[in-house]
Amino acid sequence: MIPEGAPPPAQGALPFKRLLLVLGVVATVYAAALLVWGDSPKTSLALLWSWTGVQAAGLCLLNYLLRGLRWRLWMAHYNRHFGWLQGLRLYLAGYAFTPTPGNVGEAARGLMLARRPLGPVQSLAIFGAERLADLLCLLLLCLPALGWLLRHGAVQSAPALLVGLLAAGAVLLSVAGGLLFVYRAKILARFAWLREAWHCLAVRPWLWFGLTLVAWAAQGLAVWLVCRAMNVHLELLTATGFYAVAMVAGALSALPAGLGGTEAVLTGLLVAQGATPAAALAVTVLVRLLTLWLAVAIGVLALLYSAAIRKEISLR
Repeated sequence: MIPEGAPPPAQGALPFKRLLLVLGVVATVYAAALLVWGDSPKTSLALLWSWTGVQAAGLCLLNYLLRGLRWRLWMAHYNRHFGWLQGLRLYLAGYAFTPTPGNVGEAARGLMLARRPLGPVQSLAIFGAERLADLLCLLLLCLPALGWLLRHGAVQSAPALLVGLLAAGAVLLSVAGGLLFVYRAKILARFAWLREAWHCLAVRPWLWFGLTLVAWAAQGLAVWLVCRAMNVHLELLTATGFYAVAMVAGALSALPAGLGGTEAVLTGLLVAQGATPAAALAVTVLVRLLTLWLAVAIGVLALLYSAAIRKEISLR
């Protein structure tokens, strides 16, 4: 997070070279992993163009749409009103910054607006509200994975132990949330952006909670569809729980877009469930292409279109 009093990020600093470097490294690692450990990489990647791939991609797009509506709601809280398509396009443009540590680059969404951009505190506030809402709903979706752990014994494998540690982490986060609630006056008084984030979360809480929960559940359904197509058999709620655990693990790692941590956890959980390492790896690569890199690609296109054609975003 950007500390209190720090200068705002540069409004036009889309790090194209750094983004291309990250994309190149990730593509190389994914391709190498599929070639070395995967089972028929060409067949696995062909799933992206199948009916199952189209369905999974549609569910991921639904995730972006619902979270875009949530962002539009919070922007309206600061009297920044957009039409449906305009608001969604501006929200999607922020995904170009997802491959940053802790996704903090997405905080630049409000700063890039060409007309009436948000101040750094307000932009950070919406980013903080987004991350808190996402974390809350992902922790709820982790519960089926905890049930899976209890059914399979406490520590039968390293992935099972990891799930237990993440469950303990969820408890600690809950305790931290309780302390935040008890001492919120002192904490919010010290950090202006956090106080603003709290105000965002107070805006129609059941609406943003419903949008967020359905959004992440949609991606969980996409993961289940990919697993089924790859002959990895597990229940819908379990697949959703595994994905949620992997996402939380990636977020806690603070690595750009959770790279490495999310993939390792999801692959390990699928292997612990009974999938072969090759199938688990193929599922993980396909899931990340659909749930992460599809968003980044759409974000780059939306950013360039909004900046070069619509003139709604300033990159200078």
